Amino acid sequence: MGTGRLYAAVAASGFRRYATYRTATAAGVFTNSVFGLILAYTYLAVWNERPHLGGYDQSQALTFVWVSQGLLMTVAVFGGGFEEELIERIRTGDVAVDLYRPVDLQGWWLASDLGRALFHLLGRGVVPLVFGALLFPLALPASPLTWVAFVLAVGLGVVVSFAIRFVVALSAFWLLDGAGVAQLAGLTAVFCSGMLLPLNVFPGTLGEVVRLLPWSALLQAPVDVLLGAADPLPTYGFQIAWAVVLLGVGRLVQSAATRRVVVQGG
Repeated sequence: MGTGRLYAAVAASGFRRYATYRTATAAGVFTNSVFGLILAYTYLAVWNERPHLGGYDQSQALTFVWVSQGLLMTVAVFGGGFEEELIERIRTGDVAVDLYRPVDLQGWWLASDLGRALFHLLGRGVVPLVFGALLFPLALPASPLTWVAFVLAVGLGVVVSFAIRFVVALSAFWLLDGAGVAQLAGLTAVFCSGMLLPLNVFPGTLGEVVRLLPWSALLQAPVDVLLGAADPLPTYGFQIAWAVVLLGVGRLVQSAATRRVVVQGG
């Protein structure tokens, strides 16, 4: 089997794996919808007092809520994807088996995570957005090209998210238990991705800094592409730059971790 076909099979396996959790998916859709309602009415109150806050009108702010709710699991803002399994395999030493496979460790987990993300985009992304569109006046684009540009931005956001979580998971080679680092990374993502508030709302230097961090590629960048608040090409450039940097860091950490496994003899 060629390398491309192998990674495609791994991605398909990741999709099928998450597709088996139908009850959890339904519960997740319900949770996202309820949390979306809470945020939507909170945003309504805020934007009634401060129209055009962050450069958004009220319908754009509501769209931000429901699109971001649909993307939470796709870009794994809270984590909970492959990294938990990889951390456990490092802790138990089973990662040695992974390193013996005739396939790159980073590439294997990236393919699996892309399959997971595709399932969550379809299984948990569509329904909350439709639900929100039925209840609120959302600023959804009519052009199919805008939707295509949005999906591409989501895909790049998934890659950036994976790159962050891969480095976090590899920290278990030194810490033996990477759960604490994973939780810290999840909290950082919640604050810096735009999940609670659009990053455009953050004031002054704080706003400028968070918009330059990689977490803004997860939610803020794709939603801005959908809303027409950002040009797609510069947005893609920003996301690709962070993906290249973070994947490169992951390669370096993986190389150091592999040498550590050899030295430890396990």
